Amino acid sequence: MREQTWQGLRPSRRHQGVRRTALAAAVAVGVMTIGALAPPAASAAARPDTVQQGLNALVHKDGLPAALASVKDRDGRTRTYTAGVGDLATGSKVPVDGQVRIGSNTKTFTAVVVLQLVGEGKISLDAPVDTYLPGLVRGDGIDGRHITVRQLLQHTSGLHDYEGDIDVASVQHRYFDPRDLLDIAFQHKADFAPGAKFEYSSTNYVLAGLIVQRVTGRPLAEEIDQRVIKRIGLRHTYFPAPGDRTIREPHPKGYHRDSADEPLRDLTELDPSAGWAAGQMISTNSDLNQFFTALLAGRLLPAAQLAQMRTTVPVGDTGARYGLGIMSRPLSCGGVYWGHGGDIPGYETRGGATDDGRAVDIAVTSIPTDEAVTQHLESVVDTALCR
Repeated sequence: MREQTWQGLRPSRRHQGVRRTALAAAVAVGVMTIGALAPPAASAAARPDTVQQGLNALVHKDGLPAALASVKDRDGRTRTYTAGVGDLATGSKVPVDGQVRIGSNTKTFTAVVVLQLVGEGKISLDAPVDTYLPGLVRGDGIDGRHITVRQLLQHTSGLHDYEGDIDVASVQHRYFDPRDLLDIAFQHKADFAPGAKFEYSSTNYVLAGLIVQRVTGRPLAEEIDQRVIKRIGLRHTYFPAPGDRTIREPHPKGYHRDSADEPLRDLTELDPSAGWAAGQMISTNSDLNQFFTALLAGRLLPAAQLAQMRTTVPVGDTGARYGLGIMSRPLSCGGVYWGHGGDIPGYETRGGATDDGRAVDIAVTSIPTDEAVTQHLESVVDTALCR
């Protein structure tokens, strides 16, 4: 069977396939850990916890090896949850708030750095890409003189997404230079004229990362570390160094399969360079909650740039809208939440924050082969934010 293409960078996918069957009963163990500021255990036990029920269903019914979540209410009280097992071979517990690969959530970090540089007058959102990367963006219907930085960040550039040409089997132990990713993308003609519509493409964020490096003279990883991670005190978030295939801190193992009828294989150790500025980072659910909360509160961007970030275009007919590296999604209880989400072989994450300080992030340890399972995951996010 043909290998599934690399899906590590997207906030959502449209897989075709059969719903997976449940794993062995040993996988279906659910655990909830309540933070020090959470309500007393007796109170929590008085009624079923809907978030825990949702995570258990992702394991029991949808067959995911593990699910873990962090939920913060508007008063700052946090609950962490786990379900399933952290290692299918040993049956070990899922580490509470363990590190995971966060895939396309990386795009929001990259966008923040670009917008900080906009605020400093070093980048203009409406300048052509050629202003910063002269002569680099060329191909069939592709011309960096007619694509703006804003169009990169908002996925309206028309540049083909290189992801579809990278299969999972080839990437686990292979290093990709960012220029390698562009070479793959530019083998294809442009998908549409710049500005004509929205179409998600990780190629845009590879270019955004290269612009950051050209303007600052420093590696993108260092800029993200100094400007975002250290600035707001994210203690468990980092951009893996070239060649680093490991996850530093306690983590559940990540698994992958190309279709529902294939066995899961361990892809915990993986060279994430096929993601780079679009999908390379590692974090925890709690750190992602802290990041999105700080971002919406104006702690990372001046008001003008945050407003630009939150100026959105529709994502098809999904109800979601895409800004500059951030998405808004409607809530069943009214209003929206802001976040991103991401997939990378072994892990899928969904979540975000609201303007009043609520936040949730949920990770599962395999990319579902059935889009309905991802919809189940997103419904648990909605449940956590609306309860």
